[in-house]
Amino acid sequence: MDFTISPALDALRGRIAGFVEREVLPLEVKPSAYDAHENIAPGPLEALRAKARAQGLWCLQLKPETGGLGVGRMGMAACYEAMNRSIFGPVVFNCAAPDDGNMMLLEAVATPDQKERWLAPIVDGRVRSAFAMTEPHPGGGSDPAMIATRAERQPDGSWRIHGHKWFITGAAEAAHFIVLARTSDDARRGLTAFLFHKDQPGWRILRRIPIMGPEEHGGHCELAFEGLAVAPDDVLMEEGDGMKAAQIRLGPARLTHCMRWLGLSKRCVEIATEYAATRYSFGVRLADRESIQLMLGGLAMTIEIGRLLVMKAAWELDRGGLARKEVSMAKIHVARALHEAADIAIQINGARGYSKDTVLEWIYRYARQARLVDGADEVHRMLLNRTLAKEGMDFWRWPVAAS
Repeated sequence: MDFTISPALDALRGRIAGFVEREVLPLEVKPSAYDAHENIAPGPLEALRAKARAQGLWCLQLKPETGGLGVGRMGMAACYEAMNRSIFGPVVFNCAAPDDGNMMLLEAVATPDQKERWLAPIVDGRVRSAFAMTEPHPGGGSDPAMIATRAERQPDGSWRIHGHKWFITGAAEAAHFIVLARTSDDARRGLTAFLFHKDQPGWRILRRIPIMGPEEHGGHCELAFEGLAVAPDDVLMEEGDGMKAAQIRLGPARLTHCMRWLGLSKRCVEIATEYAATRYSFGVRLADRESIQLMLGGLAMTIEIGRLLVMKAAWELDRGGLARKEVSMAKIHVARALHEAADIAIQINGARGYSKDTVLEWIYRYARQARLVDGADEVHRMLLNRTLAKEGMDFWRWPVAAS
């Protein structure tokens, strides 16, 4: 495994970092730059998006023929981390969830006609998107096999969808949706993925669920499907491929979360380090206190472990592997690292850290969801144990080059 990056990729990463430094970070201290849900407001966002696109810093996760830069998963790891030095960063470059994962899924499996209709507008930044999978009890949460939303085929070949979804990220501002529904009771091929537009009748948003916050654009919504009609051409992949579509989407999407979270973790260290270097207490600079040095040194190591886990998973994906156990390990570790980084940075900053004078409290509230989204810690630990039971000591095998 060689995690060195090319000069061209390093130059791209540097351009992204410079853009964040010059254009994005200054907005964090302006109340007018925030919307009602504590994310970047539409006006400043569109202005920054236009600048990022003009500078060739747009959708780098996609292939050039799709409208991206084709940097691969390892390239994404380096660049996403730089983007999320700012809490506003990823969405500026059209690399934020849930659009990010939806675009990668559509790029991978959609038909040419579906890409033109459903993918291209997201790539262009004209619409937002959402992925509707999670359901309230007794439907599917962490276990997609429990999904209860049903799609029934009609005599004309179309489908009618009835069911209930919730915590659907971005739904309040999305125009393009992917919904998972049950089309049979087959254990492996019982789910199908469907595409639909927000203006199609037969569904509605019941509420934008209040959360600890802050929120992604479009919030986390509860949806009711009351006979949504979907044409045969809007089935993604084939009937029964819904679980496969979800797996194709969620693996890389989990990893991109980790890439972004590492950027926020490093920002926490940055704020804490700057404060400790100038703040005195009882005649001693905080940075000179052993307790502070232990906090920051341990945190630096924790973040670096996360970076290595993420890069190993990205490397495995780039060489054609599924990286399931690698992604699970990265997801568990980096989610906890982000929460620890925000907590330690607030502690070092004292009352200032608890205030809104820095973005630390924003990151702290945001960080708590990291251990839940895209699979709770416990689910990933369970999956790792299943892999261990199957592979035994080969769980820790070294990759071997072809002879």
